Amino acid sequence: MTTQRMIFSLIALAVSFGAHAADTLAVIDPKVPCEPPAYPRASLVNEEKGVVTLAMQVGPDGVVAESKVEKSSGFKNLDKAALKALSACKFKPGTKDGKAELSWTKVEYNWKLD
Repeated sequence: MTTQRMIFSLIALAVSFGAHAADTLAVIDPKVPCEPPAYPRASLVNEEKGVVTLAMQVGPDGVVAESKVEKSSGFKNLDKAALKALSACKFKPGTKDGKAELSWTKVEYNWKLD
């Protein structure tokens, strides 16, 4: 097996949905280390790649309260790995009228092989 290297890009999309719109949307906190997802071994062997879009509900404390796959990469193992790892990241919470509140945001993760 050849050595493969993962290149990733992580984008917190400025998208909010639901009944309550926030003045600012939750984004991954750049001041707190956020480990990128580990490439699943089976996905490496099968040379799977793709982009997964996750919907994350972030609490006022910046912790993910709920997360789900909004758009699949096309590979279940990649989707699960991204969901697990990125749900553990610390976020800057969304705010309304200057006050942190529970809000939804989207995170896109691009799985690439090099």
